[in-house]
Amino acid sequence: TTAASGPEALRLLQKEKIELVISDLRMDEMDGLALFGEIQKRHTGLPVIILTAHGSIPDAVSATQQGVFSFLTKPVDKDALYKAIDEALAQQAPVSDDRWREAIVTRSPLMLRLLEQAHMVAQSDVSVLINGQSGTGKEMLAQAIHAASPRNGKPFVAINCGALPEQLLESELFGHAKGAFTGAVSARDGLFKTAGGGTLFLDEIGDMPQPLQVKLLRVLQERKVRPLGSDHDIEIDVRIISATHRDLPKAMEKKEFREDLFYRLNVVNLKIPALHQRTEDIPLLANHLLRQAAERHKPQIRSFSVDAMKRLMAASWPGNV
Repeated sequence: TTAASGPEALRLLQKEKIELVISDLRMDEMDGLALFGEIQKRHTGLPVIILTAHGSIPDAVSATQQGVFSFLTKPVDKDALYKAIDEALAQQAPVSDDRWREAIVTRSPLMLRLLEQAHMVAQSDVSVLINGQSGTGKEMLAQAIHAASPRNGKPFVAINCGALPEQLLESELFGHAKGAFTGAVSARDGLFKTAGGGTLFLDEIGDMPQPLQVKLLRVLQERKVRPLGSDHDIEIDVRIISATHRDLPKAMEKKEFREDLFYRLNVVNLKIPALHQRTEDIPLLANHLLRQAAERHKPQIRSFSVDAMKRLMAASWPGNV
């Protein structure tokens, strides 16, 4: 499909399924970078290759730091163009699959491979353990797995296992009977029951107190929970996804985490790379977050300067996103 101008290209993008845009830099009405900016607003993640007869190193740096997939100087080397096209198309997830992972903004080959694994895993009910530093998006990946699974019409329920005292965490997970403890004035369902038919996400599972690790293991083995203060078991039907930033094998060596529970949770392991391992995502994420801020707060800032983007690209991002 071809378009004679930037505005015409935007109209075609609204009507047709387009997987890649190749644009000239210098055009009437709207230049290639302006077109790219509009595409980023309306079709986040769609790769754009820009061609120019007036290319310079600053132009190329500016374009790629803003998130342009590739910037090629005319006369274009055919092999370089075909290579850029192949790489851009290889990094595009199938459009039909986009909705399950629409919250995850990426073009990193590392992340796209991880998402392929996640999509395959989603089709079964096996337990998944997600490893990653704080801020890498562990809960977002868990939500995406749930959205791609046959359970997507049922609840996705999340709890941080390191954020609550032991008794409160036990009550939250398993529920309690009336009078089970001081303040339990009525019976309450736990999250295992609340998530019935869906997915229960156990965030920071490595911080779960050891007595609760034993109870969780029993639940996973028997597929039943017993609320605090009750003598009756309740059958459960949930898919378990857990996550941690800790090194659980080391925690097992120190007897801080149960080995039998680890193998129940770690049927499939997914490791999210840190942001410094996928710097090609920084322009995408920065522009995505800027658009969100603009929608919320209506600021006048609509894009990053070249210098600002250079600083973002050079940062170490110890806290990730």
